[in-house]
Amino acid sequence: MTDLKAQIPLLVINGPTASGKSAWAIELSEHCDLELISADSRQVYRQMDIGTAKVTCDEQKKVPHHLIDIVNPDQAFSVADFVASAHPLVEQIHRRGRLPCVVGGTGLYIQALVGGLAKVPTGDDKLRAELHRREIDEGSGTLHRLLNEVDPESAEIIHPRNLIRLIRALEVFYLSDRKLSDFKQEHRFSDQRYRTLDLTIKIERQTLYERIDRRVLQMLQAGLLEETRSLLERYDPQLKAMQTLGYREAILHLQGQLDYANMVELIQTRTRQYAKRQLTWLRKNHQTIWVDSFKESDKVKKSIDNLIQR
Repeated sequence: MTDLKAQIPLLVINGPTASGKSAWAIELSEHCDLELISADSRQVYRQMDIGTAKVTCDEQKKVPHHLIDIVNPDQAFSVADFVASAHPLVEQIHRRGRLPCVVGGTGLYIQALVGGLAKVPTGDDKLRAELHRREIDEGSGTLHRLLNEVDPESAEIIHPRNLIRLIRALEVFYLSDRKLSDFKQEHRFSDQRYRTLDLTIKIERQTLYERIDRRVLQMLQAGLLEETRSLLERYDPQLKAMQTLGYREAILHLQGQLDYANMVELIQTRTRQYAKRQLTWLRKNHQTIWVDSFKESDKVKKSIDNLIQR
């Protein structure tokens, strides 16, 4: 049995994109001495600031931030890399007498950090290539339909266009005859490394969608197209980082394949769809506490005090 008192306290702040996670974390830093660890799979990339809604230099001066701007867009960075980087940071922050706080919208990163990585079968290059060919030969959406047949739980949270994750989930099933979602479910019962207070920002969907639409316009006003044009001068547009939300549509516009109005609408629509998938993921986390960051801050601060003192 794990000794809870011996575990490092860890504050986790979840929420869909544009829900105000970073701003709330900075606000909470005025209550307790904490340092933030970004669990955002895109904010690790240098030179990709506007399109990833990266915290500003002024915000980073208010409270120390980690795992932001650590690799170039043409460098690979996986969930395993995140975990390997975050674990020592949590320990270092704790030794400094501060509360480590993980903030992010990449649920897989947080899940892997708190609960560890499930032991699933290693990859098979031949099978991956075969699955990729099926998507091309049989048409877009083929792999998502296949996954929905064998592992509907995973299919629900993986976007039909995310071929990397679709192929991985199918690969696990075909190699082990077991669902990836089952591996993850079993892994949840393993001993926890940290003593966590897991919070998720509660926000009305319509309010969230309105904030997303406004933020897309703000990104464009701040220079998203100029940032994307600058990135295209250095990097291949087919890179994984360059094909992420916002940049993918901006590239299509800059290449003359999408007019401005349709680009704006497409970014907004896809961002709302992404937020919906994030919410689906978060609802499956039965350990998290949903809170209104505006109305329940006092209650949260008491919970943080209990986490630190326990």
